[in-house]
Amino acid sequence: MPKVQLAELTQPQRDRLAFIELRVRFVGEIRRQDLVARFGIQSAAATRDLALYKELSPGNIDYDPKGKAYVLGPDFRPIFDFPPERVLSWLTQGFGDGEPMRLKAWVASESPSRLTHPDLDVLASVTRAIHQECPLGIEYHSIASGRTEREVVPFALIDNGLRWHVRAFDRKSQEFRDFVITRIKNPVVLKGQPVASHEMSDQDIQWTRIVELELVPHPDQPRPEITEMDYSMQGGVLRMKLRAATAGYTLLRWSVDCSPDHSLRDEQYRLWLSDPLALYGVENAKLAPGYQAPSSPKKR
Repeated sequence: MPKVQLAELTQPQRDRLAFIELRVRFVGEIRRQDLVARFGIQSAAATRDLALYKELSPGNIDYDPKGKAYVLGPDFRPIFDFPPERVLSWLTQGFGDGEPMRLKAWVASESPSRLTHPDLDVLASVTRAIHQECPLGIEYHSIASGRTEREVVPFALIDNGLRWHVRAFDRKSQEFRDFVITRIKNPVVLKGQPVASHEMSDQDIQWTRIVELELVPHPDQPRPEITEMDYSMQGGVLRMKLRAATAGYTLLRWSVDCSPDHSLRDEQYRLWLSDPLALYGVENAKLAPGYQAPSSPKKR
């Protein structure tokens, strides 16, 4: 029934209702002012939109008088069918929050499809826990340990180019780790439970540390000037600043030769990390192609 009723609304109305659903599902709450700021409408119009959404799908949102916001209802059932790519673009880049529609492209284009997509209900629990700064109970499946039950304190999403991770403090190992979102099952947002100071993102050394990398055309590949053009290099160098927690992923994704003697010769390695020591202390440097950890000095 909601689909029929939605079809009778104007496109701007449907876009505002889609925004309400996204905010509540993935952030956990929405206020009238959020609609006013996003769409430039009057407060009274925002109130009518919220009432209409509640009418279309009873149980999806409840009003919290204490927080003066509409929050996720216990019987939430989405009325909009958002593709995962749209949701992740909205969460991480801030656009694409209107009604999901298949529109004709302005120009012909093709882009590679991801082989994996996170379950949106799982993703919604993760992002609500991030926004509300509270722990998350999960069932996690890893290749090394199999199925385990954990409590984590998530604070950021990471796209490694192939799959999405969530960066979180893991109470089981007492470490900050990356968890693959597709391996998370049965998440429960532990709203209201305290988070200790050592579990917060500012205590994650790999997250707060910024590494500066200099990438140059691979010395053993032909026509370095073409590589300089492809990567918009200045003076033959591409300088990057990355969080240590994401450096290994980025270097792997871009096929950067990180060996000290640029010994990787396949055609895919068009870039070379000119100073591999810049990765010293980066925990996921082992993902970087060809990287060799500096040898410890021998004790006498």
